[in-house]
Amino acid sequence: MKAVFMGLGYIGLPTAAVAANHGMDIVGVDINPQVVETINQGKIHIVEPDLDKVVKTVVENGTLKASTTPEDADAFFIVVPTPFKHNKRADISYVESATRAIIPFLKEGSLYVIESTSPVMTTEKMAELIFKIRPELKDKIFIAYCPERVLPGNVLYELVHNDRVIGGINAASTEKAMAFYSQFMKGHLHATDARTAEMCKLTENSSRDAQIAFANELSMICDRAGINVWKLIDLANKHPRVSILQPGCGVGGHCIAVDPWFIVSDFPEQAQVIKRVRETNDYKSDWCANKVVDACQQFEQEFEREPVVACMGLAFKPDIDDLRESPAKYIASRVISEARAEVLVVEPNVQEHKSFNLQNYAQAYQQADIVVWLVRHKEFLNLPAAEGKLELDFCGVRK
Repeated sequence: MKAVFMGLGYIGLPTAAVAANHGMDIVGVDINPQVVETINQGKIHIVEPDLDKVVKTVVENGTLKASTTPEDADAFFIVVPTPFKHNKRADISYVESATRAIIPFLKEGSLYVIESTSPVMTTEKMAELIFKIRPELKDKIFIAYCPERVLPGNVLYELVHNDRVIGGINAASTEKAMAFYSQFMKGHLHATDARTAEMCKLTENSSRDAQIAFANELSMICDRAGINVWKLIDLANKHPRVSILQPGCGVGGHCIAVDPWFIVSDFPEQAQVIKRVRETNDYKSDWCANKVVDACQQFEQEFEREPVVACMGLAFKPDIDDLRESPAKYIASRVISEARAEVLVVEPNVQEHKSFNLQNYAQAYQQADIVVWLVRHKEFLNLPAAEGKLELDFCGVRK
């Protein structure tokens, strides 16, 4: 089977590489020529353990190639971003653009699958678009939705072993999509319809958002009460039916920080809890930034000079390079713009950044008067506590 993957980002490239590693002929399409060139050299442009080895292998054996344009194939997969607009409504323009690009290559028997996290009924809207442009394909192609369920840093394993939910616009489409994924997946494939599959993905991430919001709200309460939240959660989790997550400086990434808004925007009257959860996690980032700015003001009053502040981490979670919707990035930006301080920004998983002058993490920590722990990267855990520094720990580096 030959398949085209539209989008070679954090999900598209690993999925294309895994499929190619199982003997399928894969063409990965990306609008960024640099990404295409990098992959065709057998290299990768993102940080993901062992992905470089798999990409090198499949490029060298010819089962994966990258291109800026799609071509004839048996199956087409849409794996592009679905951010939200300023009004918090989903932006499915990338999905539509990728779909329009492959419409000329569809033929009787083609499989079309959206993996991009999307609002409910997006798959049906794309089906309508396809049939409007190519009415002769009505009831002759297979259209389905199959969202990813992977954790950055463990993507290659989870792509193969995690269960997947697959929903077609009809039963035949569901079966066709399941047949494709069964070629390289060991996890169980759960059949449903497209709308349920779309809502399932949004529900999973909204549930995680709520669990994190509870931990984040608890951390702010404990700060006011003078209680160590890390020790409190550890004790509470000794209860056999309690499992509280760890708090952080907010919620980021391409899923949890975005997807719940898709439900809220489409069902505003019903999604009251989901909306409040999102607001809580967004507020935690502002709360953290305010704490840093206040600490800078107090330092200046006490020592009569501006402090050196080290913002430790920019990624949205530990040990990755993904900065999408990162609360740490937002906090660092606010500290730079609002605090009277020399601000050193650290992200050990990123070499360069267009907005931040990144510093070596060990040197920044040594120079800082105020250390702001934003991301619990493994490099930070080995830094010894030093006297004379104020450490604001929002992610449990010092727990």
